[in-house]
Amino acid sequence: MSENQTIYAAFAEKLDAVLSALEMEGTLPPETNRANVSVEPPRDPSHGDLATNAAMVLAKQAKSNPRALAEQIVEHLQRDPAITSAEIAGPGFINLRLAPHSWIEELSAIAARGDDYGKSAMGAGTTVNIEYVSANPTGPMHMGHCRGAVVGDALASLLEHAGHKVTREYYVNDAGGQVDTLARSVHLRYREALGEDIGEIPEGMYPGDYLVPVGKAAADEFGDRYVSEPEAEWLPLFRAFAVERMMEVIKSDLATLGIQHDLFSSEAALQAAKKPEAAEAWLREHDLVYDGVLEQPKGKTIEDWEPVELPLFRSTKFGDDQDRPIKKSDGKWTYFGADLAYHMQKAEKADALIDIWGADHAGTVKRIKAAVAALSEGQGTSIPFDVKLVQMVQLLRGGEPVKMSKRSGNFVTIADMVDEVGKDVVRFTMLTRKPEAQMDFDFAKVIEASKDNPVFYVQYAHARIRSILRKAAAEDLAPSDANLDLLAEDDLTLIKQAAQFPREVEAAARAREPHRIAFYLYDLAAAFHAFWNLGNDDAAKRIIVAQSAELSEARLFLAEQIGQVIRNGLAILGVEAVEEL
Repeated sequence: MSENQTIYAAFAEKLDAVLSALEMEGTLPPETNRANVSVEPPRDPSHGDLATNAAMVLAKQAKSNPRALAEQIVEHLQRDPAITSAEIAGPGFINLRLAPHSWIEELSAIAARGDDYGKSAMGAGTTVNIEYVSANPTGPMHMGHCRGAVVGDALASLLEHAGHKVTREYYVNDAGGQVDTLARSVHLRYREALGEDIGEIPEGMYPGDYLVPVGKAAADEFGDRYVSEPEAEWLPLFRAFAVERMMEVIKSDLATLGIQHDLFSSEAALQAAKKPEAAEAWLREHDLVYDGVLEQPKGKTIEDWEPVELPLFRSTKFGDDQDRPIKKSDGKWTYFGADLAYHMQKAEKADALIDIWGADHAGTVKRIKAAVAALSEGQGTSIPFDVKLVQMVQLLRGGEPVKMSKRSGNFVTIADMVDEVGKDVVRFTMLTRKPEAQMDFDFAKVIEASKDNPVFYVQYAHARIRSILRKAAAEDLAPSDANLDLLAEDDLTLIKQAAQFPREVEAAARAREPHRIAFYLYDLAAAFHAFWNLGNDDAAKRIIVAQSAELSEARLFLAEQIGQVIRNGLAILGVEAVEEL
């Protein structure tokens, strides 16, 4: 096994060599398609260490029944001294048991690779653009943005670990009516900062106190020049000023979660550069946009609906239920029209696109996927495009709904959350459920010191390992790989759990599901805690064994590598591994 190769990849190569030998013998036809052959842990650990479906998926090509082919594969596999047994199960699955030295070598591989253990070349340097958060720049980051922010950032890190080049992008929605409302709201606070009594914030404006410092900054910047000027004079200026200041707030809020984007793309800049016009021209050239009239909306009568000819994108060609307008009747771009041009811009620089959206955007997934499919197809490429929908989070405190933030006026900010429970707790907790599932975030439960709190349970495993190593150092003991052959079956069981990590990284990256890493870490932590607890009943199973310095140092080496894997997994999630609790 090479230095950078994990145990599953090594045995996949061994199996591949066996299948090549069977081709040479004539048992398998030349150039047999092996794409669906897998080597993975059996569902039931009592069945062995590894399992392969090779005989099941290749039997048809071999014109054989699966069990007969399995017998021939097993005959070859049993010649390998690293395989202690190869058994056929059911209709033709093959279960393998490995010699202990195979797992010892994997433990050494963890130590050798260190922080790089679990990293993969699977992505082969392909460029993936992940757009996440992309909130309107009209207020601070709140809980409606938090989960998507964490999922997107963890996914970016996961794909980097799997060998992709990742661009983290934030699309600034700085064009449209909501930004004009922001500018007017800031102008109110600007007048207030200059001493005017503005009274109650008018309905339709943004009322939060977070705009007070923005108004003061505007007063410092402009003096009283725009107090009495007509709106047409100050609106563009205040729009740009307000967006810039709010983006500073947003970046600061995201930084509390450890999130930094590589690229901020402006919708206003996109429109100023005539990108939507270019996209429309290209789509018309390829007969993907035409002028037409939408069907009458359901529930509307003839009196309150007037047919209007609009430029329509042929999204039905790509599976949508109706064609979609890219412009409004007043000539302004629809959100979809601008978004289409934005995705066209992204597709020019990436091999694959991923968007992280709130679940309330579910209705627009089909049409934007249709647009990207059209653009990539027309350009002679196929751009993989995935949209991940993230459900909202319900905030609780001891089971009761959380009161709203004073700072924002009507929502709890990310800064509020991080201030109370810490970045790591927020990030890990957001990844303890699939993003498409509803989630409760209970401020009391996420800081509980219990097995039921995954954040604590995983952090405690790492802190416990660090504590053991400190205690060992005080007793003049240190981790050592000199006597790893002394490790027993319970020790090997723990190594087997740690050895799952590289394949979990690749599986999670393929599925675009970073929460799988959080699930894996919980299972690894549980395995370590169970391993540690064995010593409570049997002194010979303790990590530091009084009667044997050699065995103690071997188990300390094992514990140290479990800590390494936990750190590596937490790094993907953007969570620090604590030294003590």
